[in-house]
Amino acid sequence: MIRTWLATISALILLGGCAKEPEEFNKSAEYWYEKMVMAISNGNLEKADSYFSSLQSEHISSPFLSEATIIMAQAHMAHDEYLLAEHFLNEYIRRYATPEGREYAEFLKVKAQFLALPNPGRDQGLIDETIKEVETFKMSYPYSTYLPQINTMETQLHLARGVLNEQIAQLYERLGKPKGAEYYRGQSPITWIKSDEIVEADIPWYREMFEGDGSSSWYDFLIPRTRNVISMDDNQSK
Repeated sequence: MIRTWLATISALILLGGCAKEPEEFNKSAEYWYEKMVMAISNGNLEKADSYFSSLQSEHISSPFLSEATIIMAQAHMAHDEYLLAEHFLNEYIRRYATPEGREYAEFLKVKAQFLALPNPGRDQGLIDETIKEVETFKMSYPYSTYLPQINTMETQLHLARGVLNEQIAQLYERLGKPKGAEYYRGQSPITWIKSDEIVEADIPWYREMFEGDGSSSWYDFLIPRTRNVISMDDNQSK
């Protein structure tokens, strides 16, 4: 008898653990909003996205949507999910933003792009794109309260681009292409930044093993020493 009860209880526990959460629908806007906020506070952004979708689907004109959209953007930024953050920010700007809200959302977009550059040396295009976004923001909001943060990001972006251009120039020098080196050293000079005063960031040893320090790499001996057409032109121009 005891064994039967134990088997029954075990089966109920297993079935309860495997049971899916019942599907919810046709709830109030307040219900979905509260569930979304609770999921974010618990760090479950997948659930939060689901609750937001339900709020948006069932209550397309709800006043909760404006605040919910910007909350979702901030939550994804806090979890380093910058593409999703940008998606929610674009949605907020397109559908809900007041003039003050638009300025804040545009600032968050620039910040999201900036934070998406943990290793700037790997993405020259994203650096240039983010610099353009910074310049656009400064033109659109010349008196913004966010300008100190924007200016700090702009300075760091220009420093990163300057270091990257120098590393590319050094690579061209090692390949025997002085024209390429000269081109990258002359790219977008920033008069208020002195190149000889730039202190490069320290590269962790586990990255330096594979990426080098900008002047040479462990795989340098693998780079072919043959001269192509561009190299021949460079040598003739000396």
